[in-house]
Amino acid sequence: MSNRKLSKRQQERIQSIQNRRREKAESKKNLEDKALESLDGLGPEIGGTVITNYGSQVDIEGHSGAFNGKIVRCFVRANIPTLVTGDNIVWRPAEPQGVVVALEPRQSELIRPDNYGKLRPVVANIDRIGVVFAVQPAPQTNLLDRYLVAAEAQGIEPFLVLNKTDLLDQQTDSEVKSILASYQSIGYDVVCVSAINNGGMDQLNSYLTDKSCIFVGQSGVGKSSLINQLVPDNNSAVGPLSEATNEGTHTTTSSKLIHLDGGGVIIDSPGIREFALTHLNQQDIIQGFKDFRPYLGHCKFRDCKHENDAGCALVAAVAAGKLQQQRLDNYRQIINSLDN
Repeated sequence: MSNRKLSKRQQERIQSIQNRRREKAESKKNLEDKALESLDGLGPEIGGTVITNYGSQVDIEGHSGAFNGKIVRCFVRANIPTLVTGDNIVWRPAEPQGVVVALEPRQSELIRPDNYGKLRPVVANIDRIGVVFAVQPAPQTNLLDRYLVAAEAQGIEPFLVLNKTDLLDQQTDSEVKSILASYQSIGYDVVCVSAINNGGMDQLNSYLTDKSCIFVGQSGVGKSSLINQLVPDNNSAVGPLSEATNEGTHTTTSSKLIHLDGGGVIIDSPGIREFALTHLNQQDIIQGFKDFRPYLGHCKFRDCKHENDAGCALVAAVAAGKLQQQRLDNYRQIINSLDN
């Protein structure tokens, strides 16, 4: 079908919109440049770490001299790539605010597509990803598997944290134990805790010592509550579940790096109800299911879709009780979602 020809009036309207957008972007850049020019005498270059990102400005923690351990609000030079919590940067002190002048290479990063499909870094330089789920809202294994696949694909060690164990009753106890046993049998570490009665917090604290970790999970699972227990003087906002949906409400609006008393850091992040994996191909995703790896390459046909294909090694492994049907179902749902 040929492209629809635009009328002269439509073309003028589109051009006008584009001009306004360019003017707005240029105006914003001019304001930022003027703000930088108004700073009093830039000091020497100092290392630092991004604690929280506010867009054109960030809070950083200084690494040396009089600024060692101090939190400073900084402008970000226009030529600097998008900064995220955990980034190591070079900055220069000034009055009333400092300026970030360089981004150091990242050792690791967690990325995800935004609503427009563009890849965005979430955090940088982390050793572990703590996938938090809870007794309420009810655990969603498909979402847990998405987080685990994302972590495996980016070479960051994941572990699972079950929160709100104080809410277990006879029915939920059986359901949750089944989920725990499932992931433990695959080889994932699981820590069971309660931010309400402090159960399991010592074990969690020990697990995080001297590590850089981010908590991820859907809204309402209690990530911020756990961090408030781990760091008593922290004041991350917490909120109740929605009475209408029994799902979490967003209380954390931006990621924040927090030091742990025993060493190491934890990053509090906004809850994510959906975690798209559209930036990964089918091979990346299936490799992210680490329990599948012994069976990959053993299907009868090289182009096996792992559905009802004859001679599928994964289907055979499920039938033999060597793989879990739920994991295979979740894999199929994730692959199918890539086409939607």
